[in-house]
Amino acid sequence: MNLTVTGHHVDVTESMRNYVDEKLKRLKRHSENLFDIQVILSVEKQRQKAEATIQVRGAKIYADTTESDMYAAIDLMMDKLDRQLVKHKEKAKDHHKGDKAPAVPEHEAEL
Repeated sequence: MNLTVTGHHVDVTESMRNYVDEKLKRLKRHSENLFDIQVILSVEKQRQKAEATIQVRGAKIYADTTESDMYAAIDLMMDKLDRQLVKHKEKAKDHHKGDKAPAVPEHEAEL
């Protein structure tokens, strides 16, 4: 897994980077197929914005949030990513569930 944390108009401190990494551990337990994670932290006037793109097998997942506190924005962004990752995982699981051929009743098999 490749994690990139960058900042626009804000210096990304070691504590911010560690906080993002700690929150990503929650996403890792849903899927081991997280290939590339890009997190962008930015400040626009009084708004703190956190956005992330995750490359998983078969899709790219994107989420962003804007809050008055950077750590709150990171928390909400991770919640959104968590929900999207669970939804993606369930879709992939349900998709493969329908591949089985329907069982043919015995009386029709003899015909």
